[in-house]
Amino acid sequence: MPLLPETNNLGFDRENMVKMRNVCKTYVGGVVALDHFSLDVRRGEVLVIIGPSGAGKSTLLRCLNGLELIDSGSIVIDGIPLDKNEANQLAIRRKIGMVFQSFNLFPHLSVQENINLAQRLVQKKSPAQANTITRDLLHRVGVLDKAMRYPDELSGGQQQRVAIARALALYPKIMLFDEATSALDPEMIGEVLDVMRNLAAEGMTMLVVSHEMGFAREVSDRVVFMEQGRKVEEAASAKFFSQPRQARTREFLSQIL
Repeated sequence: MPLLPETNNLGFDRENMVKMRNVCKTYVGGVVALDHFSLDVRRGEVLVIIGPSGAGKSTLLRCLNGLELIDSGSIVIDGIPLDKNEANQLAIRRKIGMVFQSFNLFPHLSVQENINLAQRLVQKKSPAQANTITRDLLHRVGVLDKAMRYPDELSGGQQQRVAIARALALYPKIMLFDEATSALDPEMIGEVLDVMRNLAAEGMTMLVVSHEMGFAREVSDRVVFMEQGRKVEEAASAKFFSQPRQARTREFLSQIL
């Protein structure tokens, strides 16, 4: 008989890194961003989230890392409930790295200082320890030679790779990517996607909001199509693109493929 997934006292199996149940989020003015949204994400899974503008994709990611508070429902990250408990909130933030559409680098700090900062403040690492980790991460994302440069001296693709390195510096268990390539010139998109492919190959759990369908086909394990805060369709990536079940999904794919 196969072993059942290990569970904690909340009843959430440890095979899943993320569990969302009936999550609702409405903004001032009555705009519904998430409408009873439920989702499981397994450890090591790459999930790509697609959908039209205003579907709730970015809100979904921002709710997962606590940047937006949900109105109702539940979110559990790596067995920890994301609730009003400050200790839980802090523990979850330390498990999640997030990369935004805008790079959000500090312009007055060098690349190396940008990545060292959280290590020094949050993890209390010494300058030597932080420098070692930072230079290793910059090597991983292919911009080690830019360590002493400032953000405005870098291309958009290089800045985004630095942003990824900064998110990785705290050793997250989950990486969230919110349209990480949409602000880049076309020739720079590939270099950022290559870094994301490498992370996926290393087994990082990833939730990716993106319009890069080639990346979704090639790298993702599963695709979720959202609209109006709801999950319209969810399937393994190969089946999602070859045999979408819902007419709305087929219509959307026909417009972007």
